[in-house]
Amino acid sequence: MRRIVSRENAHYKALKRLCGSGRERRRSGRVVLDGMHLIEAYGRHCAIPEEVLVSDSGACRCEIAAYLDGGSAATTITLLADSLFDDLAVVDTPSGIMAIVARPSPAPGFDFDDDTVVLDGVQDPGNVGSILRSAAAAGFRQALLSADCADGWSPKTLRAAMGAHFQLAIHEGSDLPAFLAAYRGQSIATLVDAATDLYTARLEGSAAWVFGSEGQGVRPLVAAATGLHLRIPMAEDCESLNVAAAAAICLFETFRRRQSRVNLPAAASN
Repeated sequence: MRRIVSRENAHYKALKRLCGSGRERRRSGRVVLDGMHLIEAYGRHCAIPEEVLVSDSGACRCEIAAYLDGGSAATTITLLADSLFDDLAVVDTPSGIMAIVARPSPAPGFDFDDDTVVLDGVQDPGNVGSILRSAAAAGFRQALLSADCADGWSPKTLRAAMGAHFQLAIHEGSDLPAFLAAYRGQSIATLVDAATDLYTARLEGSAAWVFGSEGQGVRPLVAAATGLHLRIPMAEDCESLNVAAAAAICLFETFRRRQSRVNLPAAASN
């Protein structure tokens, strides 16, 4: 176990740059995970962390101590005074443990048959993370983000997604119209003025659900590349839904219908 007691330590300075700069994380191909839930999810789906950072007080917590005791010898453990750890923290309430891990990369190219969530300019990292979390829970396995979406691997996005990143192939900076034009399933855009509502629409086969930015919604060029436009019915005089809430409704309506078809009773024999 390594212990760092000074802010002048060269490795601490490197950690400070990594934790504080999205550009540095992209350059290095590293991601910072805060909290046991994310670290354990990464371990289940990806690999062991390269380095685990622990505060003095965090090391005294039963859950963290048990994790450190059972960890791999290949992982570097770095112990920090609480003040040093808190200065590195990537979230408002430090958990006492962080991990430095290699950023998972999807296989080259897209899967044009798989269920996909498509984000067109969603700019709030909390919304991006929440949508990814809903997508993974609804059985989707691919996500495309346009170039102007929030950073898909920022600490806030990771925290909101609660480990969903490690169950999805996430493609950032994607050409959404090109993907949708080539997609072999049913592509669907959620538009507030669409004539067809979600609950009466035919949803069949694989689906690419498109959700737009918080202020402008789905852009016309992207909407034009989709085959089906739907709205979520709401009570009169209500504002439009938050994009993460709208995505959860649509994704789980897809999931519900599939579950209903799977669980249909067998036809009675004559």
